[in-house]
Amino acid sequence: METLQWAVGLAGSASLLVWVWLVAARGRFWTTGQRLDPDEGPASAQPLDYPPVAVIVPARNEAGTLPATLPPLLRQEYPGPLAVFLVDDSSEDGTAQVARAVAKETGAADRLTVVSAGPLPEGWAGKVWAMQRGLEASASMGAPLVMFTDADVLHPPSSLKLLSRKALDGGLDMVSLMVLLRARTRWERLLVPAYVYFFAKLYPFRHVNDPRKSTAAAAGGCMLLRRKALDPDRGLRSIASEIIDDCALARVVKGRPGARIWLGLSREARSVRAYGGLSGVWRLVARTAFTQLGYSPWLLLGTVLGMLLTYCVPPLAAAGGLAVLSSGAWGPSWSGAWLAGTGLGAWLLMSGSYVPMVRWHRVGAAWSLLLPVTAGLYTLMTIDSALRRRRGAGGGWKGRTRPTRSTP
Repeated sequence: METLQWAVGLAGSASLLVWVWLVAARGRFWTTGQRLDPDEGPASAQPLDYPPVAVIVPARNEAGTLPATLPPLLRQEYPGPLAVFLVDDSSEDGTAQVARAVAKETGAADRLTVVSAGPLPEGWAGKVWAMQRGLEASASMGAPLVMFTDADVLHPPSSLKLLSRKALDGGLDMVSLMVLLRARTRWERLLVPAYVYFFAKLYPFRHVNDPRKSTAAAAGGCMLLRRKALDPDRGLRSIASEIIDDCALARVVKGRPGARIWLGLSREARSVRAYGGLSGVWRLVARTAFTQLGYSPWLLLGTVLGMLLTYCVPPLAAAGGLAVLSSGAWGPSWSGAWLAGTGLGAWLLMSGSYVPMVRWHRVGAAWSLLLPVTAGLYTLMTIDSALRRRRGAGGGWKGRTRPTRSTP
């Protein structure tokens, strides 16, 4: 028993040190200060300041979503020329027909061009190919700015105007928004804020936005970039096979000499995608988690151990320490105080750092105390992602699974 207490105590101390470092030295990833506010941008900007923009919407089986999300996109209060290119990627629900009907009902049929993605070439990920087809279709427009946005994102009327001003006034080559994800059901409240929290921990937004740092990331739901930031001949071919296409594109853009990118949160632009129960978020995470680890079994092992130490040890140490203090039968009081102190301290830092993201998603702060449970589920999702890869089913897009070689 004494050996077990020492082991848990050392693990609790290590976890506490990890949380002190994360909160103090990880780019303040846990805050929500990096955001695009509705009132951002000079009010005196003249219409001539706004260049043409091509909006590209990769869409697969989005007939049920477009009636809600396409009209606001077509009605953007953008002073400059605007055209929307919706790329239908072999949809089976009449997505293209619905898009045309919605544009006609909206009175903005002249702003919409529906493009067929055609057969998926070998070596291309489905969504990246749809994005590439949109780039090719919009080339004749000569728009210096291109925005990629998901079909389930509901944009406010000023979205494109704010994004373009952010890019132009800041001399940015790429501006990306982590749109507000839906968190209404119990499972969504438990899991969705953590999705953004873990993403920000992996890619601290302040580091992404600092041109002196190599960290590069983007959120694929909304990305505006200068067309000149891409190879004029190859387009997206350099990231053709990437499953995590948004971060891959951010690395390409930021990797250019003198390039600058920006990533922030948005409450006004939001996703209408309902995740529902556990299975919806599980599929979202399992699709790319092992890809993020470079398909490395060793990184998977390290990630699992790291998640257990960082998130699961604190409540276990706290519970063990309180049990020792209350009973006095399992060890000396100092060991109980040690276990309880390190466990509660780490749990407090963990939960406190999670509160801003929970509140950002309009979820009660008390849910932050359940982060150890949430992290445990995300760990299982990551393991499942590796198992899916081993079975030969890699990352898919909207119901289409991408076959992969099994991991040796």
